[in-house]
Amino acid sequence: MRWPILCAENWCRNRPLRPDSPGNISMVEEKIDYNKEFILIVDDDFYLRETFGELLQSLGFNVGSASSGMDAIRILKEKEYTFVLTDMKMPEMDGFELIKKVKDGFPEINMIAMTGYSDGYGYVDVINTGASDFIKKPFQLDELEAKVRRIIRERDLRTELNRLSITDSLTGLFNQRHFYSRMNEEVIRAERQKKSLALILLDLDNFKEYNDAYGHLEGDNVLRNVGKVINLSIREGVDSGYRYGGDEFAVILIEADISVAEEIGSRVQQSFKEKVNITASIGFAMFKDGMSVKDLVGLADKNLYRSKDTRKNTAAG
Repeated sequence: MRWPILCAENWCRNRPLRPDSPGNISMVEEKIDYNKEFILIVDDDFYLRETFGELLQSLGFNVGSASSGMDAIRILKEKEYTFVLTDMKMPEMDGFELIKKVKDGFPEINMIAMTGYSDGYGYVDVINTGASDFIKKPFQLDELEAKVRRIIRERDLRTELNRLSITDSLTGLFNQRHFYSRMNEEVIRAERQKKSLALILLDLDNFKEYNDAYGHLEGDNVLRNVGKVINLSIREGVDSGYRYGGDEFAVILIEADISVAEEIGSRVQQSFKEKVNITASIGFAMFKDGMSVKDLVGLADKNLYRSKDTRKNTAAG
C-alpha cells in the first residue's frame, strides 16, 4: 500500500543514515551487530520495498524483499531471516495471515507489522496474532530502528537466560535437567528415523577422597577441567556433554555406533589422565528399538558400575 514519499524524505533529512554518525541510537546504547540480522521486507509496493531496503541497509542490516505473503513464505523456506517487516494490507494474503503462518512455521523469526493510519488495524490485534511489534506509517527510521533494537535485546536476553537455565555453572557442561530433556528428544528421533544413538556415563574414581585430601576448591578446579576435557573430546555440534551428578558425567552421541562410543570414551579417559591427573570409570549403552530413556540410562549405569567393580578388583589384586 503506497503512502506519502515525504516520509522517506524526512528520514533522509532528519536522521544521519550511517551507523557511526553523531546522534545514532547505537552511540548511546550497547553495541548491537546489525550485520548478524536478516530482515525480509514484505510489501506489494515495489517503491516502498526498495526505499525500506536501502535505508535499512545503510544501517548495516542484511535485507531481502517479497512482493506478497506467498512470496515471503517461499523465501523464508529457502533462506534464514531473523525479522519480517510486513505491510498489513496486501492482496491475496494480508498481514494477519502472513504473521500467523510465519509464527507457525518459523517461530524463531520476529515480526513487525506496518500499517497506515486509516487501515483500521489495532496494536492489540496485531500483537495477539503473533507479531513482536507494530508501527504506523508514515514513520521515521529512528522509530523503526528503536523497535528492532528492543526486540534484539529481548531475544538475546531470553537466549542467555535459557542457556544459563540448562548449563552447569561450574563445569560449563549442560545440566541434568537438560540431559533428560535432550535424551527424550533423541530417543524419539532414533526410534522414528531408525538412527543409532549411544550414551556414555562417566564416574570420577576416588573423587571424594581427593576432595577430603586437597579441599573443595581444588576439587572444583578438577571438575572445571573435566568439563573442558569432555567438550574438547566430543564431536562439536553433534554430541553433547552433561554434568549428571556431583562427580558423574554423561555424553550423548548422535548417530554413533559402539565403535565410535568406545573411541570417544577412550579419548576422554586418556585426556583425564593426561590433563587432569584423574581417572574415571565408564559405562556405554546403545539404543535399541523399544527402549525408553529410563532403559537406556539404566543400561549405561549398570555397565558403569560393572566397570567400577572391575577397576576396584584389579586395583585390589
